[in-house]
Amino acid sequence: MPELAEVSRIVHFLRQHLVGKTLSKVSVQNDDIVYGKAGTTAADFQKAVVGKKVVSAGQQGKYFWIAMASPPHVVMHFGMAGWLKIRDADTYYYRTDKPEDKEWPPKYWKFLLETDGEPKTEAAFVDFRRLARIRLVDCPADEIRNYSPLKENGPDPAADKDVVTEDWLAKKLRSKKVPIKALLLDQANISGIGNWMGDEILYHSKIHPEQYSNTLTDGQIKNLHSAMHYVCSTSVDLLADSEKFPADWLFKHRWGKGKKNTPSVLPNGDKITFVTVGGRTSAVVPSVQKKTRLAARDIDDVDASSASAKAKRKREPATKEEKEPENSEDVTPKKKAGPKKQTKTSIKTEDEAETRAVEELSSARRRSARLRK
Repeated sequence: MPELAEVSRIVHFLRQHLVGKTLSKVSVQNDDIVYGKAGTTAADFQKAVVGKKVVSAGQQGKYFWIAMASPPHVVMHFGMAGWLKIRDADTYYYRTDKPEDKEWPPKYWKFLLETDGEPKTEAAFVDFRRLARIRLVDCPADEIRNYSPLKENGPDPAADKDVVTEDWLAKKLRSKKVPIKALLLDQANISGIGNWMGDEILYHSKIHPEQYSNTLTDGQIKNLHSAMHYVCSTSVDLLADSEKFPADWLFKHRWGKGKKNTPSVLPNGDKITFVTVGGRTSAVVPSVQKKTRLAARDIDDVDASSASAKAKRKREPATKEEKEPENSEDVTPKKKAGPKKQTKTSIKTEDEAETRAVEELSSARRRSARLRK
């Protein structure tokens, strides 16, 4: 999925090729998922932008927008495999020699834009998996971030450096008890960080992804804050071009999982291993990222051991002393214990509930896998 850095690359090209120009021609493909699930239609989109001038482009994490001369404005999310192509511009963040990637119009397009004047610009939004979202937001252009879906998301560490301070991060981490990687991936906390950026940040801060957020020391929080701004700023400045990423970044060496004869190691020989955190595969360098406090997997192991011990006790035959006496009338019958009342946990926010659900599902899957072995 395109993350903060990749989306920033697209915003760069939108500002370079579309801003200041009028959309003279707009073609759309009806898609009741890409448009419909965002509360609009392809026809509504076409009507809203054709003949309008693009005045600006912006970003908050994985969301980005093009602001028109008058409302409504277009807010987009790439989902897992969406992208925006501009004809004769190198918008892709990875190099490809596939002939179909050079076709125009490209396959799986959802809208095609063409500007007036010379040189004109042609742009296309594509998504073969239909997990992207294209919506219209009716508000003043400078207030887009105050409206859904952006208002439900956390600050962008690249655009909101004055908000994502070390003190702010410390309060956020200590307010939740979740694996640190899961917290970074939750867009309600921080916008834009996805799987590879989360791993890169944790590697540079020397923090294990399974360690609980509320157990980090002041020193670890300082390192995490520094690494977050370093990774985000560097990748954005380089327009997400991985060929230009520093040689010591984890990114360049993390893709060997499951591939034959492709060892997952850093240039210095440090081994890269993989664990599942928050339902996502995380790349970890054990020699660098050590657990300094109790972490998610440790809790799971204790729970699994406890469950195994209880199951073993139930299977053991009763001893003579434990067997019921022949004259059961001499024994005062014990009341059967009824079901324990469950204490309702107060969940203050929707994002905490979602994070907890993801964490519990991931934990249950790991326990099930271990018990099957």
